[in-house]
Amino acid sequence: MTNPDRADLRASADSVLARLVSDTTGKARLREDQWRAIEALVADKRRALVVQRTGWGKSAVYFVATSLLRERGSGPTVIVSPLLALMRNQVEAAARAGISARTINSSNTEEWDTVQAEVAAGEVDVLLVSPERLNNPDFRDQVLPKLAAATGLLVVDEAHCISDWGHDFRPDYRRLRTMLADLPAGVPVLATTATANARVTADVAEQLGTGAGTDALVLRGALDRESLSLSVLRLPDAANRLAWLADHLGELPGSGIIYTLTVAAAEEVTAYLRQCGHTVASYTGRTENADRQQAEEDLLANRVKALVATSALGMGFDKPDLGFVVHMGSPSSPIAYYQQVGRAGRGVEHAEVLLLPGKEDEAIWQYFASVAFPPEELVRRTLAVLGQADRPLSLPALEPLVELRRTRLETMLKVLDVDGAVRRVKGGWTTTAQPWSYDSERYAWVARQRESEQQAMRDYATSTDCRMEFLRRQLDDDEAAPCGRCDNCSGARFSDKVSGAALDAARGELGRPGADVEPRKMWPTGLAAVGISLKGRIPEAEQSFPGRALGRLSDIGWGNRLRPMLAAQAPDGPVQDDVVKAVVTVLADWAKGPGGWASGAADAPPRPVGVVTVASRGRPQLVGSLGSRIAEVGRMPLLGSVEYAPEAMDTRISRTNSAQRVRALHEAFTVPPELAEALAAADGPVLLVDDLSDSGWTLAVAARLLRRAGARGVFPLVLAIQT
Repeated sequence: MTNPDRADLRASADSVLARLVSDTTGKARLREDQWRAIEALVADKRRALVVQRTGWGKSAVYFVATSLLRERGSGPTVIVSPLLALMRNQVEAAARAGISARTINSSNTEEWDTVQAEVAAGEVDVLLVSPERLNNPDFRDQVLPKLAAATGLLVVDEAHCISDWGHDFRPDYRRLRTMLADLPAGVPVLATTATANARVTADVAEQLGTGAGTDALVLRGALDRESLSLSVLRLPDAANRLAWLADHLGELPGSGIIYTLTVAAAEEVTAYLRQCGHTVASYTGRTENADRQQAEEDLLANRVKALVATSALGMGFDKPDLGFVVHMGSPSSPIAYYQQVGRAGRGVEHAEVLLLPGKEDEAIWQYFASVAFPPEELVRRTLAVLGQADRPLSLPALEPLVELRRTRLETMLKVLDVDGAVRRVKGGWTTTAQPWSYDSERYAWVARQRESEQQAMRDYATSTDCRMEFLRRQLDDDEAAPCGRCDNCSGARFSDKVSGAALDAARGELGRPGADVEPRKMWPTGLAAVGISLKGRIPEAEQSFPGRALGRLSDIGWGNRLRPMLAAQAPDGPVQDDVVKAVVTVLADWAKGPGGWASGAADAPPRPVGVVTVASRGRPQLVGSLGSRIAEVGRMPLLGSVEYAPEAMDTRISRTNSAQRVRALHEAFTVPPELAEALAAADGPVLLVDDLSDSGWTLAVAARLLRRAGARGVFPLVLAIQT
């Protein structure tokens, strides 16, 4: 393309940008690196990797390039995009530029056929696809080849997800290598991210085929965010952090996001702030899709002061005037933290970013670290099971045969799929019988990287140096320098003082005990494969009633008290008085609440008439004393304990997936004769007491035994549930 042609192309690109940003003055101009990327894609049909800070305008690159390419007869742009919130923002942004955009993701399955027909008819300029679609058998085999053949531009948004050196590795993203291999010659490719250090950048470039020798364009800019003022405020405990929010949320500029590390914490913070009169909404992985959309719209329209969110509201959510981001708890990676705080200050001169680290952060980091790539023997076991099968095996069919939780099993299979060792087909997974080696050095390096990132976040929270410079150096930004805006550069802007009223209310909210324990109603599928005849719905006469727990291990209230007590290395001992007092409160509220035996409802169950404990090999004193104290307070007899069968005393009870756990528990427990006699004589239900419910299957199996032995009903009562 000649220089005059490129000048005309630049003018056309600026014109599209003006429509995209709703500029009516004609003054909108692309940044120089935005233009360099567009020129490479449109004029030279090259591949480009753009690593630029959040708010720089990466989406403008692919929307402007799309418009120009479509004018020149190219096929539709395919954008691989990881989050529904990001997709919704992108569809709206495209419409402003006169670009027709549609999506294919888990929330619009009923529209897939229509969308695919519109693409085939040339009516769609941009198709946004979730990475999970790339390895859906139907989509991969039927749709993807046609899409690759017709694509005018392939965009990989949030491309750091491709790299397992990064903080947010997603195996589905690596299926892009298949699509890249199938692209016709000369189809441009754009990869974008705001959160990639040098190692991740090199890895992404290599996987996308944009490495050395391919004449690719790599644009990496400085990562300073001049609108952000970073601060850290260390407060004594969770109650003080909640009280601080209640007192100071209204003082923060505009509307914003309050990030928490767990769903339970998000729900607690939301409930408390609403109680204090703040207009907030919760946004987590449990939030229904319609409620998520409403929450996003409310934040965009400033109808709420804040969304209290987990990382489910992460990459790409676009609200230019977002005034603040507060973290109730520290993420485990400075790169993830930089990405989340990047939601703020994209279209305003000043935004506040505040980290409120908590004592529970480390325990939550450890939990998420426990789902790393499995040891080699478990991987080999899975490959062997698939190799011996005469048909594809679904995840439920694999679970009884492999000791891995379903989410971890699925992630492992996706990695093996990328490595060519297995393949997802209709009906499940099969082995390819191709040679495969366990890259222990790489997996160990990734684990060490995670530990290094955690230490970096500890250092960030305690550093006396510039906080923005710290984050930029973590991202290998060579231009990192003191920002002059953070609390360490310019002095603290937030007081650690909280009002007595807010602190009392926070302590009351966090100290309020009680969480529901939902009974298991269906046996895991696939038990017949391991010789267990249980299947389908658990008969109602063998189920427990809904139960109660003192708290969740993942919450910031009772969770902080229960985690050390129930940790694997914690010493056993009698239950303490404050815990008993709280359990009694749970019992009183339970009895009088909906479905409680003292509720007065016509269908209320009978009052419990006795207490039964579950035998514990790790905490016998804790469980035994809890049962006896409850019996004493409730003036009920302690009827006995569901014991381990003699042959199961040394059997390890699997704590992986449901099928493996039921397989191990099925014949592990027994009801002693004296307990069976007491149950037969009891004129009502019993309380079944245990320390921890992490899957619900111990309670389900024990309740089934008690019901079959004559119990008229079983009410589970535990100190904690895992979720």
